Amino acid sequence: MDQIGKKQPANSPEVALASEIFDQFCNATTLKSILGYYRQLCELLKIRPNVINQFYPKLKTKLRSWKAQALWKKFDQRANHKCYNRGKVCPNTRVLIIGGGPCGLRTAIEAQLLGAKVVVVEKRDRMSRNNVLHLWPFVIHDLRGLGAKKFFGKFCAGSIDHISIRQLQCILLKVALILGVEFHENVSFDSLIQPPDNQEDGKIGWRAKTSPADHPVSQYEFDVLIGADGKRNTLEGFKRKEFRGKLAIAITANFINKRTEAEARVEEISGVAFIFNQKFFKELYQETGIDLENIVYYKDDTHYFVMTAKKHSLIDKGVILRDHADTAKLLAKENVDREALMLYAREAAEFSTEYQMMDMEFAVNHYGQPDVAMFDFTSMYAAENASRVMERHGHRLLMILVGDSLLEPFWPTGSGCARGFLSSLDAGWTIKGWGASLPPLEVIAERESIYRLLGQTTPENLNRDYAAYTLDPHTRYPNLNVRSVTSIQVRSLLDTDDPESVKQSTIQSEIDIPKKRRRREMRADIQVHPDILLRWLQKQVALYDKVHIEDMGASFKDGLAICAIVHRYRPDLIDFYSLNAKDTVKNNQLAFDILEKEYNILPIMTGEEMVKCDVPDTLAMFSYLTQIYEAFRGEIPHIKHPKLVRRLTIIIMYLQIFFLFY
Repeated sequence: MDQIGKKQPANSPEVALASEIFDQFCNATTLKSILGYYRQLCELLKIRPNVINQFYPKLKTKLRSWKAQALWKKFDQRANHKCYNRGKVCPNTRVLIIGGGPCGLRTAIEAQLLGAKVVVVEKRDRMSRNNVLHLWPFVIHDLRGLGAKKFFGKFCAGSIDHISIRQLQCILLKVALILGVEFHENVSFDSLIQPPDNQEDGKIGWRAKTSPADHPVSQYEFDVLIGADGKRNTLEGFKRKEFRGKLAIAITANFINKRTEAEARVEEISGVAFIFNQKFFKELYQETGIDLENIVYYKDDTHYFVMTAKKHSLIDKGVILRDHADTAKLLAKENVDREALMLYAREAAEFSTEYQMMDMEFAVNHYGQPDVAMFDFTSMYAAENASRVMERHGHRLLMILVGDSLLEPFWPTGSGCARGFLSSLDAGWTIKGWGASLPPLEVIAERESIYRLLGQTTPENLNRDYAAYTLDPHTRYPNLNVRSVTSIQVRSLLDTDDPESVKQSTIQSEIDIPKKRRRREMRADIQVHPDILLRWLQKQVALYDKVHIEDMGASFKDGLAICAIVHRYRPDLIDFYSLNAKDTVKNNQLAFDILEKEYNILPIMTGEEMVKCDVPDTLAMFSYLTQIYEAFRGEIPHIKHPKLVRRLTIIIMYLQIFFLFY
């Protein structure tokens, strides 16, 4: 089997192909192409997304281009922060993140750096949000530290302090993937599946009900669940409080940036409010009948405008058909003339840019329609609490909200991305405490103490030494008191079926050295019922025609059964379809060696001894297969994705010609 994982000459075709695919990955601008190149790269290098210490070092040794080296320097600098303890803080923590937006991905990066197993599910199959985010200074510094400029050369060049959501997602997704985060698109989180009542057989923990229902992610077991799916947060148990103000109607519009000289000359509007420039807004109203309270214009992938419009002018201009006291009825789809809305947004955009951009065309959204929207932000919502813990049948689950799921942003302040990133970093700190086995109430109380500051943050009241920011919230918040909320106050946020397991303790504000974690499952001590084990083994090989398991003895003599199980989860370790069924010694030894090296499962015999014995010892095989069950149970089987065939074929042909002649 040709293994690029073995040391290859720096100028070999395999290394050159890997470097070329990596460059294409770094330059990719769509979700499909980013994931396509990444998966092809992993297949070529025979690696699979995993915890950071089992993925990132392997990737580093196999990619040696100048671009890769520049990124390794950035990532190593971040990963070497003391708070991550070289990716060993959370070795037994398993995280599921709902939503692949900026805050979900930023949280994934932190959890991965801590050494957790991280899986992200995203219901969309594309990144299509054109809207532009204002970035506070610390966010720009944070993204630069993650190599943003290596992926997007124009990132915050000069005085620019904004970026499109789509471009930001691209950057963060690439960082997360390089570190080993597992990402699954077209997968929706529907609900939580609690550990079953019968824990005698299998010790199954928390899982997710997904759409599609049979997606491999549905068998993933986790002990941390992050809600990062925006305002429509699908996590139950989190109450929200409402902040009401006077009627406020916002309009967002994205126009195609054709990158002409005329467009380049147009100045951005970083935020103009009526009270600061009454002349501008009065002239706008007199000339067009459009009455606004404020307007922002950013030039990015698109020309992005966001404005707050007054109700009377929307009615006068025919955008809103009938007046209603109820805001939901006022802005209902059937009460809005979409063509009039598009004209309203275009007129406001043209006037505010002094008619310097002619023939402005709307960009399209993910529905293929002109990207203009009107929404109400009279009421802003915030979660009453940022975290909670559930415990069922000995399995504890930490749930945390981040981003818009936690605190809905007030767009005129430009706080959405900044507070979202702060919540992601705060969530990472909470995961660290959870991974160190701190008592659940301590973990919750500290998280809620930090959350009390989030809604009050501004660029001015955060610490100004951005280079000193780490996962530790004390480096960000000058006046942080992690004891402002006590364990007694958050008792209601711990939902347990075993009240005796709850113990009060003093909150520790510093977590320098993680406590030795006692795995609640204590996998090494689990005794799975033989019938449960046999059914699981049979299920794993069901799609392999050559393999049939009838028992835990003779069925394993040729070595193919164990090789098939490993291949189902880690095809990067075994090329199952190249195995010769008659070469039983080699097959057995291959399986034994891989399981010992990768999973620390000691072999019970050699491949030769397996073949020589009439029937393997039942008790020894049961013990060995139980360890395999524990290694792979609750993991996500490998998913075969379609390749970017045409582009990759061209790359391969080019490299073959290059090495043929040079």
